[in-house]
Amino acid sequence: MTRLLSGAELVSFIEERQAKQVRNLKQEHHISPRLVVLMRDNASRVSEVYVAMKQRYAEDIGITVDVVRVAESSMKDKIRELNNDSNVHGIIVQLPLEDVSQTQAICDEIDSKKDVDGLGKDAAFTSATAQAIDWLLVGYNVELSGKKIAIIGNGKLVGQPLTALWNAQGRDVTVVDIDTPDAHEIILASDIIVTATGVPRRLKSEDVKQKAVVVDAGTATEGGIVVGDADDKLRERADITITPIKGGVGPLTVAVLFDHVIQVALQLALAH
Repeated sequence: MTRLLSGAELVSFIEERQAKQVRNLKQEHHISPRLVVLMRDNASRVSEVYVAMKQRYAEDIGITVDVVRVAESSMKDKIRELNNDSNVHGIIVQLPLEDVSQTQAICDEIDSKKDVDGLGKDAAFTSATAQAIDWLLVGYNVELSGKKIAIIGNGKLVGQPLTALWNAQGRDVTVVDIDTPDAHEIILASDIIVTATGVPRRLKSEDVKQKAVVVDAGTATEGGIVVGDADDKLRERADITITPIKGGVGPLTVAVLFDHVIQVALQLALAH
């Protein structure tokens, strides 16, 4: 039977600790942690799903989440306003934007101390998704040292920050993108594969060696259904370890995001 890397299972332990921290912030320091999520007016269904997931999680641990729908042309002004609001402890822009070319410039406007998604150039935090993948593998005792790692996709949310994180840890990482020659051979030789292309069923069974570990961090929609990068036949293999279609990286990403919000609020409490 395929071994699953379930982020949803790990989250329950983190959630309990975070709820205690939030209660302490409210009772001892009179600080109510607050996250603001900026969404474009015509956000995708995937974005709506992820924001709803964040709102449910925040409610469970006692953090306030305000979702602000705003035109992309007005996002920078709104971020500057929120940067100056001492009652806001975290600001994120729900990606993707319609004008992808503006993503970096808009994320860079977020105060580095409030950039809890870790996407701005001077962010004080590691990317939440990259950190979540690292937590997931640590949580299941997947050893990274001495292993060949392939990261498929070099995007801003996963590929780039995860590569930076693991390179800093001294891991043997190869990034594979659309222009990589011998991509199949590189992936096939890898012990650990992280895929985050958003191309449904991009990673085939024949691309993956026996007993490999696969983290599917890709998301796309087909007929209104959220799907990942891993092909169905790959998921049927009993020899590999893989994230489930739902409940893999996503729940841990949300947990990391709110861990960062709590850290901002704790720093504020200590400063007083």
